[in-house]
This record gives sequence, structure tokens and C-alpha cells, in this order.
Amino acid sequence: MLYGADYNPEQWPEHVWDEDVKRMREACVTTVSLGIFSWSRLQPAPGTWDFDWLDRIIGKLHAGGIGVNLATATASPPPWMSVEHPDTLAVDENGATYWHGSRQHYSPASPTYRRLAAELVGKLAERYADHPAVVMWHVNNEYGCHLPVEYSDAAQTAFRDWLQKRYGGIPELNEAWGTAFWSQRYGRWEEVMPPRKAPYSRNPAQLLDYHRFMSDMWLECYLAERDIIRAAGATQPISTNMMGAFKPGNYQSWAPHIDVITDDCYPDPLDPNRPRNTAFQRDLMRSLKPGTPWLLMEQATDAVNWRRTNVSKQDGQLAAETAQSIGRGADGIFYFQWRQSRAGAEKFHSAMLPHAGTRTRTWQEASALGKQLAALPELPTPGDDAQVALVFDWENWWAIENPDHPSTLDYLALIREWYGALHRRGVMVDIVPPEQVSGRYNLAIAPFLYLLRDDGAAALSRFVADGGVLLTGPFSDIVDANDRFREGGFLTQLGPLLGVGLEDFRALPLPTSTTVAERAGAAEAQDAEQAPDGLDRVTLELASGGVLGGTHFAEALWADSAEVLGTFRSGPSAGRPALTRRAHGAGQAWYVGTMPDPSGLNAIVDRLLREAFVTPLLADLPEGVEIASRGDLITVINHSASPATVMLPGVELLSGKEFGTRELAPQEFAFIKAV
Repeated sequence: MLYGADYNPEQWPEHVWDEDVKRMREACVTTVSLGIFSWSRLQPAPGTWDFDWLDRIIGKLHAGGIGVNLATATASPPPWMSVEHPDTLAVDENGATYWHGSRQHYSPASPTYRRLAAELVGKLAERYADHPAVVMWHVNNEYGCHLPVEYSDAAQTAFRDWLQKRYGGIPELNEAWGTAFWSQRYGRWEEVMPPRKAPYSRNPAQLLDYHRFMSDMWLECYLAERDIIRAAGATQPISTNMMGAFKPGNYQSWAPHIDVITDDCYPDPLDPNRPRNTAFQRDLMRSLKPGTPWLLMEQATDAVNWRRTNVSKQDGQLAAETAQSIGRGADGIFYFQWRQSRAGAEKFHSAMLPHAGTRTRTWQEASALGKQLAALPELPTPGDDAQVALVFDWENWWAIENPDHPSTLDYLALIREWYGALHRRGVMVDIVPPEQVSGRYNLAIAPFLYLLRDDGAAALSRFVADGGVLLTGPFSDIVDANDRFREGGFLTQLGPLLGVGLEDFRALPLPTSTTVAERAGAAEAQDAEQAPDGLDRVTLELASGGVLGGTHFAEALWADSAEVLGTFRSGPSAGRPALTRRAHGAGQAWYVGTMPDPSGLNAIVDRLLREAFVTPLLADLPEGVEIASRGDLITVINHSASPATVMLPGVELLSGKEFGTRELAPQEFAFIKAV
């Protein structure tokens, strides 16, 4: 188990470094990420290099038994680059330049930036590829975090090149983008621009491709640095830190190129759905590279600095969040950062060693946690623990949130609602694109799959034919990979599998809160039938009895060859099918024409789990308690504000005692070896 933090010794006089190493050993730190924002120190001027200080601190860390995750320092170019090479600077959609004085102000498409970054990475790799202290390489930092999209001349040139590789010629581009609409037809590549400021709605296919392009630009930067490190003979793992479900970066396309997935996660202590949302993020990271443990590369020891109110974590919350990461596949826990900065924009951001020193709760919790993690045995590799696949797809995310749709949808929030119903039941979930749904799962849930590629539709159809249970809808299988309607209307790929046809979407006014979870407590406290019907809500009656609520859509469906399990009884589609099922091959294909409310989600998920023979890890999971499996390791965490009693057979990993029946205090966790 790796344990450590970002370390920025260049912010401190050298006499502090020896104390840092001593304190790191006290806290059981094994590894630090070094040099992430050190470009201006490593190269203070063009052609001038200073590696002596880096040699000294790496030597001190190595002598102290602390490994180095060495960063390439390319995330924040020094001021001289902006002055000497303004073509490296990013530009917004209005043509305004982003200047230095913050970070990440460069254009990832700039040939000059890439050349200068390659020069720096080459010198670092040549010098440290064989250094015994270097256990890993950290390329750049949080690609696209603060500047996810930019529109410079460098980006314009690169975008045209990218489009030529994707489409081949201008006629093919015109066809893919549907440029006959609004007289947008292009005659030559010089006419093609990034989707800069425009008077009204921009071409949705162009917007989608620009998302793809920007994600690919960040990936190209990573690959260029990775290849330089490998060419220097480095054999250590190479990675770049991700940020969970970060919309601008298609991590599902990046993952095959990255040796180990690393993630930064900063849950808001005030978020009532924090345990669910962080569990979703951990499961997403694990799913990106199945069978390979991942690393939590950044989390906060306490408060952050960038929210409107930066509240502290509860007692024990840091350890509980750490246990959640480990239980869902992490083999390393790191923080931003080791020593709290005394200057700069992040000086109020917490760290392992705060300004107030070692008497603080933060230091004591972080160092105690280090000792606990050091006592853990080797943990099982995260493997085939999940029987359920939740379909989450970046390209669909980009397309479904384009403007000019029947409804404005928050794709991530809606997916998290489905995830939450599974999380509350103690069901392990892999979060995958449609192409990765296979026979290793019993159940696949694929809601709001607006953009469905041919290979994804084929994979879902095979899954059902081979015995899987699939649920999809609403607003699914609407457009192709270019955000164009297919011939034949909607559900052209999955309609025959589902046994339904779609006439119209019949969007509902958005709920007062567009995130259904914010109303979950009130909605679950009363029967859905008693909830007042408003314009933003419909009800559907199940054939088996009971009434559920729905939001966002009340789709007008035809049940061509499907069994109708639920019918809209209110709203614009009253009397028409709302929930259907069709047997296909050895499996079942379900469709829902609305977004079920929390009680509806619970009812539908319970039925799906029974139909797919998926058994939760623990029956009757107490409210606020989370459970996860990692091979024979079971992790239980009490996220609630009250004690909770849990009964599980097994041996507690840290104490060696039988777990049996135990009361967990608020924020308490346990690692249990199953028997």
C-alpha cells in the first residue's frame, strides 16, 4: 500500500527538507509526487537548467526510504515561455488570450509548447530514468482541469488536421456534419474553424467533434511525454492523474495507454450524496483498467480552498473516505499536499502537515492512518466482483448535453441516480461504455444512451441474447456517432431487441430540482401515489400493482412485441406503455420511458436484480452503511451520523478478530477477510 502526498520542496528553504523527511517517516509515508509545478525552477530561462536542487532532495528522500513519483513538470509553463513564445498561449472562444499568472495557460495543440515540453521531459528522463528512488512517473497534471477547451490558431490548425484524418475529405466532413443546414457547407479546409463565438446555436456535430478533438489533444501530449520517458530506458509505471467523471477528458479512450490509473477526488463534506458520488468515482476508476489496482493520487486531508465555503471534514471522515477507495480497488493513497503552502492561491488548502504543526487533528489523523495502512497485508487484486454493468459513455455525455434538445439533461446526475439505487443495496457495479458490456455481467443498466455507436448496440444485443438482463431508456438510441438521426426514426438499433417503438419524447418541465436525489428524502418518505402530480411529474401504474413516479420524459411508446409491465396513468402519454420487457434469446430487454423517481428506481432495481439473479453483498444493509467487495476483502463503512449494527462472517483484517456482529460508530470502517 503506497502512502504519501504531493511534495513541493521548492516552496521551502532547504533547511526544512531534512525535517520533512523525518516527519514523513513518522507518518509512514512511502512515496511522494515530486516536481509537479517545478518547470520555472528547473528551467529558469531559455537554455538554462538547474537540476542540482532536485538531485539533492531526491537523494534525501531515497536515504529516508521514501520513493519518488517523478513529475514531468509540464503542467504550468514558466513566464518566460509566454513572453518568448506567445503562440503557446491558449485563447478563449472570443479570441482573448489566457496569460501566465495562474497555471495551465498553454495550448495543448501548440507545436512550440510541445517542443519545449519534450525538451524538458527528455532531460528529466535522461537524468533520472535509472535512479533507484524513482518508482513511478507522473506526466503533466490534471489535463484540462482549468482550461478544458481553447480556440487558438494552433488549435485551429490541429483541428483541421484531426478532421482530415477522421473524415478524409471535405465531402465526407459535410456529410457527417450535415452542413446543408443553414448554408454551412464547406468548400476547402481553410474555411473550417473551431466552434468559436457565434450569434446562435452552433452545429451539434461540430461541437461533438471538438470535444473529441480536445480530449485527443490532451492524450497526444501525454503520449508524447510517455514515449520520451520510455525511450530514455525508464521501466517504471507511467501515469497521469485523472479527476473522476471529468467531462472534457474521455478517460475510457485514454485508459489503454496508461500503466496505472491515478485519480484526484475532493468530495464536498456538505454534499448529502457524498458517499454515493465518491463510490461512483472509485468504481469508475477501477472499471477503466479491469484487474489492475488504481491509485488515489490526490485527496484533501481536511478543507480545500476553492469552494464558496470550505468546511472541514468530520472526525474520522478522512479515514472513511480512504477505506472507500481501498475497498473499491485502490492500492495507494496520496494527498495534496505534504506541507501546507505559506503563499499562493492554495495556501488555505489543507495538507498532511498543516501550518499549526503536529498538534493538529489533521496531522494526527493522517499519521495514524499511515500506520494503519502500513499494517495491511497484500490485498487481493480487484477482479470480477461486479455482476452489474452501468453504462456510462463520454461521447454520449458530450452529445446528450449539446443544446437544442427536447430537454436539458444532466447526464452525470441522472446516471448517479441509477448508481445510487444499486449502491444503497450493496451491489458492486462496473461503470463501462456499451461496447464493454459482456457475458461476465448478469445485469446491464444503460439509461439515457442518446448516442449509441454501432458496436455498442451490437454488444448490448449479444449480451441479451446470451442470457443477460438489459434495461435502457428513456431518450436512448436516438442518434449515430455523428449526432445524426438514423433512417427509420428512433430506436432503430435496439427497437427490435426491446420490442418497442418510439413515437415522441414528450419532455416534461424540469423538476424544481433537476437532480432527483435532492428530493429523495421527501419522495421516499411517502408513497409515490400520494405525491402531488405537477407538470414536472407523471405517474405510471404497474401491472403487478403499485404506482411509481417519473420525471424528465413521458415518452409515447408502442409495445410492438414487448410485454407491458407499467402504463402511464397521468401526463401527456396517459394510457400508453411506460415500462416494458421482452424476452430475447436467453435474456431479457427492458425499456422505461421516463426517469423513475427514487421510489420508482428502488422498485425497478429490486425487480431487475431478482430477474438477473444478482445478490447484494449484505441483505438489509443499514441506512448510511456502505459495503464493497474486492476479492475476499469486504469493506464496510458507516457514513451516517448514528451508530449502525452490521453482521458479517469473517475476520477483521487489522485486528485479526472475528467480526461477527458489530456496532460501527459514525465514520467507522472495517476491512474484513471473508470466510
